[in-house]
Amino acid sequence: MSGAAAILTIDAARRALAARFVAAGLDSPELDARMLVGAALELDLTGLVTQGARHLTADDAARLEALAQRRLAGEPAARILGTKEFWGLPFKLSRETLVPRPDTETVVEAALDHVRADGSIAQPLRIADLGTGSGAILLALLSELPLAFGVGTDISIDALRTARDNAVALRLGSRAAFVAGSYAAPLARPLDLVVSNPPYIPRDDIARLTIEVRAHDPVRALDGGPDGLDAYRALIPQATALLRPGGAVVVEVGQGQAGDVEALMTRAGLSADLTMIRADLAGISRVVLGRKKPI
Repeated sequence: MSGAAAILTIDAARRALAARFVAAGLDSPELDARMLVGAALELDLTGLVTQGARHLTADDAARLEALAQRRLAGEPAARILGTKEFWGLPFKLSRETLVPRPDTETVVEAALDHVRADGSIAQPLRIADLGTGSGAILLALLSELPLAFGVGTDISIDALRTARDNAVALRLGSRAAFVAGSYAAPLARPLDLVVSNPPYIPRDDIARLTIEVRAHDPVRALDGGPDGLDAYRALIPQATALLRPGGAVVVEVGQGQAGDVEALMTRAGLSADLTMIRADLAGISRVVLGRKKPI
């Protein structure tokens, strides 16, 4: 691209980049091309539209080509840009955080449905997000529950800093706290709702993940142990002990894991008749919710 790109218009450069991404078999080629052109030229969507006929300079072309090469090498567009939208909110990323994925919004949906069914949506709920990463799940919930307070835990200090920055940027910092520790181990106060997207990839499967994931997501946020269930064995009993009666644990699970996680919830004391499995948009059982029996 670099030789000819200097004479291309912004529109033409975007189309050419999308074609390269299609030829490389990348997902979302049009979207990625638009985002990278915007990043290289420091233009938002409106700017891309209104300045589409402007020609790239040599410097413009060089910046765009550098970003294009990173994407073609398998680095996700969100990693290149350093941000990802989740639940309609922008989240800054770091090396120690997963890229929030649309499937994980199913956790938010299930948690909100539980709160509505419980009749506590207007209550000052206490929420914990175990292994919070960028804070995406917790902050999405706080954006929908204006009286709630949330705490996110993580073993990575870098991830906690990123989550705190996101909370401040989203003007949710006064209702969110972040604590270092393994899952619910650093928590003591009773909780109304616990959410988590823990590591759940069986260890031997990590090498077979796409390059976007295996080479760019933090391994300890992926590695769920030999069978992918180690995190659930740790966090479900911890969370259950802290739940108030009527509270719920809502976790994301990998494909084929829902039944095993549901059994772990029952074994930990969550009511067997108050568990629920929810599928994502692809029809995969993605979320398991377990409730603690009311008094």
